[in-house]
Amino acid sequence: MFGIDMGYMLIAGAFMLVSMLVSGRLKSKFAQYSKVHLRNGMSGAEIAEKMLADHGIRDVQVISTQGMLTDHYNPKNKTVNLSEGVYNQRNASAAAVAAHEVGHAVQHASSYQWLQMRSQLVPVVSVASKLSMWVIIGGLALMSSTAFGGTIAWAGVGLFGMGTLFSFVTLPVEYDASNRALAWLKRKNMVSQEEYAGAEDALKWAARTYVAAAIGSLATLVYFAFRVAGRD
Repeated sequence: MFGIDMGYMLIAGAFMLVSMLVSGRLKSKFAQYSKVHLRNGMSGAEIAEKMLADHGIRDVQVISTQGMLTDHYNPKNKTVNLSEGVYNQRNASAAAVAAHEVGHAVQHASSYQWLQMRSQLVPVVSVASKLSMWVIIGGLALMSSTAFGGTIAWAGVGLFGMGTLFSFVTLPVEYDASNRALAWLKRKNMVSQEEYAGAEDALKWAARTYVAAAIGSLATLVYFAFRVAGRD
């Protein structure tokens, strides 16, 4: 198949394995710290609501959503969406996730530049991610028969590059949200030293999933750029 060879398969396979390992480690960490019960007895939902109130944010709603590790902040309808386990549970993992998602709400309220940039990229990336591979493959296939093949292939690389850019813009957004969460948990004395250590470790592993995704995307982008350049 044009554009898809052993080199691509090796890169994709390697980073898929890394992603699986990091994701597995993340799940085990959350399971571990789910056993560390909060001394204050607050649920993830209560933690989120208090952090919002402490930051003077009154127009964001905390709601429960189905699934595991499906937690996210939706800037469109201003909702902190917590998975059922996080919403109801009263442990270090729930506190970490809930505070992290509120960290995104605080970013939104304070017009954090990296979050704004990521939000602006969303509609572009949603289209680019669906088209990039097909455009690259089509361009490579046409390069031997038409002068426009190279232009099409490079356009595909550019589309893929938008996804890579999005992955890297996501990193400061996620790390900053975790830093805000941990700072608040510590400043407000919401957790004990043991609970704080668990929350911090869990959030570090969550961030590493984004790092693995960004590096994998960059490696794939470089690979395709060399493939197209080699055919010019």
